[in-house]
Amino acid sequence: MAPDENEITFAQAINAAMHEEMQRDERVMLIGEDVGHAGGVYKLSENLLAEFGPDRVLDTPISEAGIAGLGVGAAMTGMRPIVEIMFGDFTALAMDQIVNQAAKVRYMSGGRLEVPLVIRTTMGAGRRIAAQHSQSLHSWFCHIPGVKVVLPSTPADAKGLMKTAIRDNDPVIVFEDKMMYRETGIVPTDEYTIPFGVADRKREGADLTLIATSSMVRVALDAAERLASESIDAEVIDPRTLTPLDEEAMVNSVRKTSRCIVIDEGYRGFGATAELAATVANKCFYFLDAPVERIGAMDVPVPFSPVLEDQTIPTEDDIVTVARRLVGRA
Repeated sequence: MAPDENEITFAQAINAAMHEEMQRDERVMLIGEDVGHAGGVYKLSENLLAEFGPDRVLDTPISEAGIAGLGVGAAMTGMRPIVEIMFGDFTALAMDQIVNQAAKVRYMSGGRLEVPLVIRTTMGAGRRIAAQHSQSLHSWFCHIPGVKVVLPSTPADAKGLMKTAIRDNDPVIVFEDKMMYRETGIVPTDEYTIPFGVADRKREGADLTLIATSSMVRVALDAAERLASESIDAEVIDPRTLTPLDEEAMVNSVRKTSRCIVIDEGYRGFGATAELAATVANKCFYFLDAPVERIGAMDVPVPFSPVLEDQTIPTEDDIVTVARRLVGRA
């Protein structure tokens, strides 16, 4: 590890990003349920109340519509709020504020008003917390012009993308996979940001491309290591942001490898895998040696039963099985 790097958890990276941005800009504030005295349900906002006080770290009642509305209003009047919605499932309660207010104010005001709002929320199954707390609903918001959607997969990406989101003048929704909060990674200690719309090649390969999002990046990397033992060389591309989307990075990779699997933990039907696969199929048609494959979550409410819940989540085995078929090793 270099002197200008540190190994921290995904949660600590998010906390560090918020802390640094609140120090840098007094307009940045945090709003949400239990974000102050409790330090957040996942402890992502620990110590922020002690340093920045109750005027900038606001504990709210249990009302997602109210929390989001407060954030939209604060953003329109000069603040740069970070709104925490405890579970991504609960964004359904704030849809009017996000879809009909935050996303449209710039357009409806002729550019006179901006909504520099960050909404932090969670995604991902596997914690045994059943159907109303386990969904990955990020593709909903990719369908809404005016909203940017961010899916970090490592602590370093989480910090750099969060800092970019806070500085953005439009609404940004950052989806954090709750299963990744305790994962560790190397994060630069120097000041840095990561631009939106720039994918990251997490692993170089020549035989097929794995395009994966959020926690599925780690699953794809593990699958790629297994495939390497079978002399199948997989490249792993992490879009990092779905809107804006780095189409060029995906297309260049697939034109090189001629095969592609898209992996995302959102529901497979009408989800992110469909849009990413369609983009690749359209722009790489004459380069493909096999149809683009999609692996997503099962299209069912997430079960509470552990043995059933695990069956709904894309796995390393799923990727390896499809990859073998694509390269003629099935």
